[in-house]
Amino acid sequence: QVQLVESGGGLVQPGGSLRLSCTTSGFTFSIYYMSWYRQAPGKERELVAAISSGGSTTNYADSVKGRFTISRDNGKKTAYLQMNLLKPEDTAVYYCKARRNIDYWGQGTQVTVSS
Repeated sequence: QVQLVESGGGLVQPGGSLRLSCTTSGFTFSIYYMSWYRQAPGKERELVAAISSGGSTTNYADSVKGRFTISRDNGKKTAYLQMNLLKPEDTAVYYCKARRNIDYWGQGTQVTVSS
């Protein structure tokens, strides 16, 4: 059974940091491309960051470049999203996705940036 479980979300003040984790099971994590998406209320889901299967290639949405870092640990079957200098507009539900020939999604974790 494929599972992707996001964790690490919460309430943080502007300028603060959070680290999201996406713990997986049920598929060969090391050969899957991993991504983080987010969806704010009333908006479409958008790609935040992505990382290749081996971790050598990453890409980011312009809105998070220089603030967010995506990484992975293939031994732990886990992907991460380090989020620094958070802004109120980063408030959203954050999802991880595994992609190869099919997509697997997690259930999401809420991130709220507010003073």
